[in-house]
Amino acid sequence: MQKTVVLNVVGLTPSLLGESTPFLSSWAAKGQVASIQKVLPAVTCSVQATYLTGKLPDEHGIVANGWYFRDECEVKFWRQSNKLVQAPKVWEIAKSIDPNFTCANLFWWYNMYSTADYAITPRPMYPADGRKLPDIYTHPSDVRSQIQSDLGNFPLFDFWGPKTTISSSQWIANSAKWIEERYSPTLSLVYLPHLDYCLQKFGNNQTQIQADLREIDAVCGDLIEYFQARNTQVIILSEYGITPVSKAVDLNRVLRENGLIAVREELGRELLDFGASIAFAVADHQIAHVYVNDPAYIPKVRSLLEATEGVAQVLDEEGKQAYHLNHPRSGELVAIAQSDAWFTYYYWLDDAKAPDFARTVDIHRKPGYDPVELFLDPQITFPQGKIALKLLKKQLGFRYLMDVIPLDASLVRGSHGNITTSPDEGPLFITHQTHLVNENRIEATDVCSLILKHLDT
Repeated sequence: MQKTVVLNVVGLTPSLLGESTPFLSSWAAKGQVASIQKVLPAVTCSVQATYLTGKLPDEHGIVANGWYFRDECEVKFWRQSNKLVQAPKVWEIAKSIDPNFTCANLFWWYNMYSTADYAITPRPMYPADGRKLPDIYTHPSDVRSQIQSDLGNFPLFDFWGPKTTISSSQWIANSAKWIEERYSPTLSLVYLPHLDYCLQKFGNNQTQIQADLREIDAVCGDLIEYFQARNTQVIILSEYGITPVSKAVDLNRVLRENGLIAVREELGRELLDFGASIAFAVADHQIAHVYVNDPAYIPKVRSLLEATEGVAQVLDEEGKQAYHLNHPRSGELVAIAQSDAWFTYYYWLDDAKAPDFARTVDIHRKPGYDPVELFLDPQITFPQGKIALKLLKKQLGFRYLMDVIPLDASLVRGSHGNITTSPDEGPLFITHQTHLVNENRIEATDVCSLILKHLDT
């Protein structure tokens, strides 16, 4: 098989190729640029699962970045086991064609306990004293110590949160070279998320994201030249485009005001009690799975959602089937935001009773996606001083709460999840193997077969 690398440049769209991306623009001009028909929901885990299996969420089961586990009565986001993906992956298909085929999965999601030959994914350590320490999970396991010895610890706090920088994507790019030089896999899948963060903070205003575009362009340029020098084909793709937003919609507050949500108070803070609630929304960017524990309330919940400003559409069983979301993990209803709106997970009616994790970066305890984690609270007079004091407590071994995240959802200026109508603002697929892509627009389910065709070239 022909060696191939897939660079997943998250958030990259045709409209962003220009003066601030000189290498990518030049490289794209020499090949074929096709727009990708987006998956609903257009979120990381669902789209990646579709790209890697050629199936839609009703078949592979990844209906969002997180969902309600009904048997446990818990909402869980950002799970890591590859066994959650309920369809064969591209590397399994390729291995069945050629037993000598090998694959490296570098930071694409659901990257633990898979059949990929080589894998690296974020896996922080959480000691009992409350600390969160940067670390990774790898396969083979001995790669973990070797690569961090050579490249330094994975910069977790630059990967997500208010401190995000290009260094996390640069580390991932360096890890791709590290794996290539030691194992030379047939297929390398490389996740480069840098643009995702600035686009959610600022929208697609190129003046504000110009420096970020140049940074990711340089990382991609270096990586492309490296792999091409090793006789490796390059595919560049993205998962979605970011849509400018101007309003945040608090679906759970609407449901709570109508007596449908139950909360449990602990130490003066409120926690959403999923199993005791009649209905609640699991918000994920511009879509929300709405779970209704009592089916008799489905008509009422649907009416409330449809009457909420910022909601474009509410899918029932028939609607879910039309969008390939009719899977047991989906909510009884699925709400879709208007293009200029997004859904928060907020359920409390008084900020004084917000859970302690609400003001922290805590992607696993929050029952929904929270892009406000990208911001420092503007009401903190000296945020760096507060952070330094917290870190000092950490170094001294004291428990601490890094409560520096605001509760102001209006700060977010970009989102995704809904299906954009303009190809220039949506995801793309770029290749120099122009004979393999005959159209300017492809389906998301075509990506898997296109990767296989590149391997077979």
